[in-house]
Amino acid sequence: MLLAVLSGFIFALGLAAFGRRFKGRAVVLSALLPFGLFAYFLSLLPGAAADQPAVHRYAWAPSLGVELSFHADGLGLLFALIISGIGTLVFLYSAEYMKGHKYLGRFYAYLGAFMGAMLGVVLSDNILALFIFWELTSLSSFFLIGFKNEEAASRRSALTALGVTGAGGLLLLAGALLLVYVTGTYSIREMLTSGVALPEHGLYPAVLCLVFGAAFTKSAQFPFHFWLPEAMKAPTPVSTYLHSATMVKAGIYLLMRLSPLLSGHEYWHATLITLGGVTMLYAAVHILFRTDLKGILAYSTVAALGILAFLIGIGTEAALLAAAVFVLVHALYKAALFLIAGIIDHGAGTRDVTRLSGLGRIMLPVAAAGFLVAISSAGAPPTFGFVGKDLIYEATLHAGPWSPLLTAMAILANMLLLYGGFVAGIRPFAGPLPEEFEKAHMPGPLLWVPPVLLAALSLLFGLAPQLLEGMLVRPAVAAMVAGQPDFHLKLWHGFNLVLQLSGLTLAGGLLLYWLFRPSLRLESRIGRLENISPKGITEGLARGFVRFSGWYTHLLQSGYVRRYVFIIISFLLALVSYRIFTSVNLYIDCGRISSMATYEAVILLLMLVATLIAVFTDSRLAAVAAMGVVGYSTCLLFVFYSAPDLAMTQFAIDTLTVILFVLVLYRLPKYLKITNTRGRLRDGALALSFGMLITVLALEVLNEDINREVSNYYVEHAYVLARGKNIVNVILVDFRGMDTLIEISVLTVAAVGVFSLLGTGLDIKKRGEK
Repeated sequence: MLLAVLSGFIFALGLAAFGRRFKGRAVVLSALLPFGLFAYFLSLLPGAAADQPAVHRYAWAPSLGVELSFHADGLGLLFALIISGIGTLVFLYSAEYMKGHKYLGRFYAYLGAFMGAMLGVVLSDNILALFIFWELTSLSSFFLIGFKNEEAASRRSALTALGVTGAGGLLLLAGALLLVYVTGTYSIREMLTSGVALPEHGLYPAVLCLVFGAAFTKSAQFPFHFWLPEAMKAPTPVSTYLHSATMVKAGIYLLMRLSPLLSGHEYWHATLITLGGVTMLYAAVHILFRTDLKGILAYSTVAALGILAFLIGIGTEAALLAAAVFVLVHALYKAALFLIAGIIDHGAGTRDVTRLSGLGRIMLPVAAAGFLVAISSAGAPPTFGFVGKDLIYEATLHAGPWSPLLTAMAILANMLLLYGGFVAGIRPFAGPLPEEFEKAHMPGPLLWVPPVLLAALSLLFGLAPQLLEGMLVRPAVAAMVAGQPDFHLKLWHGFNLVLQLSGLTLAGGLLLYWLFRPSLRLESRIGRLENISPKGITEGLARGFVRFSGWYTHLLQSGYVRRYVFIIISFLLALVSYRIFTSVNLYIDCGRISSMATYEAVILLLMLVATLIAVFTDSRLAAVAAMGVVGYSTCLLFVFYSAPDLAMTQFAIDTLTVILFVLVLYRLPKYLKITNTRGRLRDGALALSFGMLITVLALEVLNEDINREVSNYYVEHAYVLARGKNIVNVILVDFRGMDTLIEISVLTVAAVGVFSLLGTGLDIKKRGEK
């Protein structure tokens, strides 16, 4: 199974190396990869149906008890079959749609990587692995959405999608770590069977918010939905694969997978029902005001995702059954509608539904496919959509005291989805053929066969839903509920309330389709409200953040070293002072001052006088000399306390520093004032405060108990192991010889860099003088 998950990435790496040879038949044959995966996942269905799913484990970090494991149960296989099955058709379709593109190999590499990432998401049993694959879907979708990188709109939509879904990925990481902390395992299966009553845990609200944030951003729930319509700038095969069958379903998969662990609390159910309901109605209403085929399909996709979240929120067995069936229903008809939209755009040169009509006379098989998937999206018999819609109504009718309201919301959303499906799947092919489209032609088989096949499956599964019941749908539902679910999928349930609601939905949707016409005028009017939409508000916040970032950067990154040092020292002063004076019991033994020797007092007095001279003198040379006195006084202290090696080092450094200062000052103007009185007072106060802090810190360290274990080790082994009596030297050149070598190398590189810069500066000066 690991090879199946990684095959997409291996394919992508192969194209990165040999992409220039990827053309002709090789492009068509590349569809064998997702098709082979589809066949492999089909072979795993009997095991999942028998409650013996395939499990594969690979050691990842054994010392931490972490392993890379994959689990192909019914729910994972439902999504894996959609990913690989739709992927096969998209690979074939793209061979014709993207034919002749100079970056065709790159395009297929992105598709392969995305497919692998999605398979990793739905099959991973390790929650950290799920997070990694989750982020890989965001990254690979960024490249796919922004594939037309020469267009500013495409780049912008890719960044928007990456920003929203990437932020959700960070929330997922935090939520995953909290789940690991609460349940004590990285395995999702073990989490679900751990018996932990998570809704009763104190961290439950935090986990819920983080998981909701990840799922809602990925699956375009209100108010994070706006990235999906924006992503329609991508090529049509990308829109088909990402936004109908795979990426946008990742958040839905996460909610389904964790439903047994997180459900059972009003926070879970109320949030999903509310936001799912708002999403499906908000997006469904937007369908009425769109004239671009892909825009209509984008908002209908958002509405469908809202329905899925809505059903998961209801949380009954009937609702979860409806959600599992609707995942497949939506994948079939929406992928076909996107492919048909690409055919229309490819042949007619436009996706504007106000101009399109009569194309059925030229593209009869495409028109037939459009009709079938349109009535499936409407939930009309005998299509698979009819089965899915009936299950939705069955779930809402038994949802408790709120069932009338929930059913009414579902009916309204389905009416609007019917309208969107008919506008996208029927209107472009009905009516007379305009003169401007007379040159349109029937597309090649690689373009029209995939949507026809999807339409045929929508019809087949509608007529015989029992084909999916035992092997696919029942194991998928079983993964979300306790015990074995009891249901039977069939097209006809007799004359009942559900059938009446279905008839009401069809009648209302058809009436809306006949009476309401897409209009550019209405679309422009709704566009005026964009500033108060979630997209407009988010973009406004983003612009405000950019302005704040500019102000903040200008404040801190002024270009003056003095200000940088001031900020750094001020921050350290505040941080360390707070820590010391709130968490440390200060004790300074002042009685030890009386034991200070006379020569020590003289040295300290000399250092104090030299410091005052360096601060208040008007002569730069005197200030440098005074700083040298401070350094030499420190050398004397080292000598008094039996550290001659440190004294020698300090003496050499101070001598070199004084010489360098004098050389630099020699080049400066004679009476240049570097700061004013106010600046001196500010810098002096800061320096004095920081110096006092370091003094207190040093005195406090002296009062702490000393662990001499390391020191004793060096004393005992310096001569025995390194044949050296100077312990400091032995530490530097033997025990920590590699560190010393690296430090010397760094200093050497820095010296070479400074020397080259000095040489460049002198050359520039000479050329300027000439």
